[in-house]
Amino acid sequence: MKPAISLLFMAVLAIASGCNSKYVTPGAGVNLQSIDDYSIEKRFATKPAANFPARLAVARIQQPGYYSYGNRGYGEGNYSIVTTRDVEKDEHFAKLEKLPQVAGLATLGRLLLPPKLETVKDLRLGAASLHADMLLLYTLDTSFRVKDHDIGPLGKITLGLLPNKKAYVTTTASAVIYDVRTGHVYGQAEATHKSDHIASSWTQEKVVDNARLDTEQQAFAKLIENICQLWPDILKEYANKKAGE
Repeated sequence: MKPAISLLFMAVLAIASGCNSKYVTPGAGVNLQSIDDYSIEKRFATKPAANFPARLAVARIQQPGYYSYGNRGYGEGNYSIVTTRDVEKDEHFAKLEKLPQVAGLATLGRLLLPPKLETVKDLRLGAASLHADMLLLYTLDTSFRVKDHDIGPLGKITLGLLPNKKAYVTTTASAVIYDVRTGHVYGQAEATHKSDHIASSWTQEKVVDNARLDTEQQAFAKLIENICQLWPDILKEYANKKAGE
């Protein structure tokens, strides 16, 4: 009987241990204004210099030391760059590439960037190496809410002991389009998606992370649509002007 009791005890212990496991929420997005290296006066003085059809460089940035359940940012300093796509799909970028007056799309990778990332200029230098005219920066900020508690970036959600109530995942995706040569801002876009779930079903890290990924993917898809709607206004204002006007 003793071996049977011992096995039963170990099984109960394993279940209890599983119930006490925790899911760590991903790192935060970046306030793009916080990494702008221009003063107010210089920001007003910037001029558009992109040639049309324009070549776009694209990059996702997150807070310093960003990591999620299946992803990790590169770089130190004021922000990190995420080069592995987990919520972005090829079809999203295909929509951007098919926009009128877009000559091509390039993804900005870590090989063209310094290890310490301080301002937007670091990314513009990398984009210049790709001969890009514009730099599309975007960031994802995801928050969780279980019952009456907001769980921010790098917070812990205890799995298996959650009440049978709704849990909410909210992602806001933000983007800014910069001129690679001058830092001029052509426009910005933002989109938010919120999903709800039964909290008691969150018994494994992967289940919670799938909820996050799905919410972030929906927010990013909305962001792409908003950028596509913004693009005609950018063309109307800038495409017929000579660079520097």
